[in-house]
Amino acid sequence: MSAEPTPRIRSFADLAGPGIDRHRPVVTLFSGGLDSTYLLHRLAEAGFTDVHAFSADLGAGEDADELRHTTEQLGVRLHLVDARQTFADAFVRPAIAAQAVYLDTHPVSSSLSRPLIARLALDLAEELDAAAVVHTANPSQNTLRRLNGALRLLDCRVAYGSPYDLEPVDRARKTRELEAVGLPHLSKRVASVDANLWCREFESGVLDDPEEHTVPEHLYTWTARRAEPPADETVEITFTRGTPTALDGAPLPLTTLIDTLNRRAGAHGIGRYSGLEHLPGGHKVLELREMPAAALLLKTYRHLETATLAAETVREKMHLEQLWVREALEGRWYGELRTACDAFIAGCAARVTGTVRWHLSRGGAQTRAIRAEEPLYVRDREEWERTRQAR
Repeated sequence: MSAEPTPRIRSFADLAGPGIDRHRPVVTLFSGGLDSTYLLHRLAEAGFTDVHAFSADLGAGEDADELRHTTEQLGVRLHLVDARQTFADAFVRPAIAAQAVYLDTHPVSSSLSRPLIARLALDLAEELDAAAVVHTANPSQNTLRRLNGALRLLDCRVAYGSPYDLEPVDRARKTRELEAVGLPHLSKRVASVDANLWCREFESGVLDDPEEHTVPEHLYTWTARRAEPPADETVEITFTRGTPTALDGAPLPLTTLIDTLNRRAGAHGIGRYSGLEHLPGGHKVLELREMPAAALLLKTYRHLETATLAAETVREKMHLEQLWVREALEGRWYGELRTACDAFIAGCAARVTGTVRWHLSRGGAQTRAIRAEEPLYVRDREEWERTRQAR
């Protein structure tokens, strides 16, 4: 006999119905934003007595005290997990090697963070013997299929999903109800911000309309305009077997290296992106982001890759890169196709060792040196032309 299908949560009515035991633990994904805070409020209203708010620290610099204040106000237990190193090593590192850029417009970000968050939340749910794993993705957010897809591929055996899927709640109602329970600060947020050490992404609110949008300058952190712009500078980025390992010759852990580059390159205004990303059914939504470290690391990798791999290998890899991106973006990070692509890409990465020196100036970066450990490039064309017949 086949197993019973895992119940899906798609509305607040699903949470209030008889299918979920409201006295067993329930795990919710919690960022401290409007949607996730409102969900905690609604769970309390629905009579859930053992709510666990799960938040993964992925290097965004969230205010832990604010998260604690919110959960304490709503009578919820907070679980804050430091996942920065895992995120960098197991998700960002392969994305760099895969040149994970969506349709040549912007590097992917939530496609990398969501499968890790789903896995960690499911670990907590299993530890607590929870009745459900609940998140807050809206139908207009690609996060919906990424979280649901990851939980499905991880063989989640309890109810999971987002009540906003079929029952969206407008911003005014959320802020009004949260103000009534003593949480007025969320009404001041003008856009949805999703951040981690790889990216700060902005969408919704004042940024809904692709035909008319400007990111409020105060939302930018790494690329914020400075009263006195920094002087031009150079930075050397070293890769070892496909992994960023040093800046200016100094070995650094990947998390520190990314954080340092975000601030150094971001100070020059490098790494702002905008682009449209598709939803199921073909419609598109606007996403804007700042990713200074990603801008330089992806370009550095491509330079070193072309310096060390045969052109035909790079061409074939470029085809697989978009396949890798598509599988991650569609919520199939844990699927066999992305894993198979990753094996080919990792094989290529084994040869990518070297250093690129960049000249950073306001709004841009230019290469000054490309040095590979096992290069295929020619350094003296005339000498090569004289000796090529002998070879």
